[in-house]
Amino acid sequence: MSRNLEPYQLIERSIIKKYRKVIWNPFISAVKEYNLINTGDKIAVCISGGKDSMLLAKLMQMLQKISDIPFDLIFLVMDPGYSGENRQKIESNASLMHIPVTVFESDIFAVANSTDKTPCYLCARMRRGHLYNKAKELGCNKIALGHHLSDVIETTLIGMFYGSQLQAMMPKLHSQNFEGMELIRPMYCINEEDILAWKRYNNLEFLQCACRFTESCTMPDNSDVSSKREEIKELIKNLKRDNPNIEKSIFKSIHSVCLDTFPAHKTGGEKHSFLDNY
Repeated sequence: MSRNLEPYQLIERSIIKKYRKVIWNPFISAVKEYNLINTGDKIAVCISGGKDSMLLAKLMQMLQKISDIPFDLIFLVMDPGYSGENRQKIESNASLMHIPVTVFESDIFAVANSTDKTPCYLCARMRRGHLYNKAKELGCNKIALGHHLSDVIETTLIGMFYGSQLQAMMPKLHSQNFEGMELIRPMYCINEEDILAWKRYNNLEFLQCACRFTESCTMPDNSDVSSKREEIKELIKNLKRDNPNIEKSIFKSIHSVCLDTFPAHKTGGEKHSFLDNY
């Protein structure tokens, strides 16, 4: 039977069958638990060309077909100045997976490259703003990003180790600069290892990094790319040798914060001390 299926159908089948427990079920759980999708939503699924955003697009597309809650989707690709090869890679993967993308262009790479500030930081902020703006222009009320459970864990640990704060990543949040817009993260409960396994199983090749400043990192296993996030990934990998459930423990901990045991905390940017009510 599988011999008669097209590539995109085999990809969908792998999500429902082989990776149901680790990809499809956690995806559905996150959508339900965090109330990410509501009746009448028009959601811009933001596609960067990497494995995470491409899987997110396919998951959202599959959900829309079976959901009892009616919602609309736009699969939004922003070209911030990709090389021709990278642009073509995104479009060919979208075609292979039967994802009808809407592409718009910006000059983010050119602007970020001309600044004295850290280009990666500026690029990330500009990307988010352009995506919100285009999504709103297209009548969307939400944008969906491909952050996963591993991103949540790593962000939490980076904040602790290098930012001197306990700060996690929310499954959804309201935009502060675009009224009426909301950001959702439907892959919040999916582990990156399972995304990689799904990618390998289907023999898919996605962009790893399309940035003009570090185009060498489009090649896998680039030893020159070093970051705090990579350090945290390695730390978690080492910890898992003794405790295979370390990621689940960290993830559960951000859902069980005991404020009564903290000497201080921040709410709405305002700092509060336990002495206030001692």
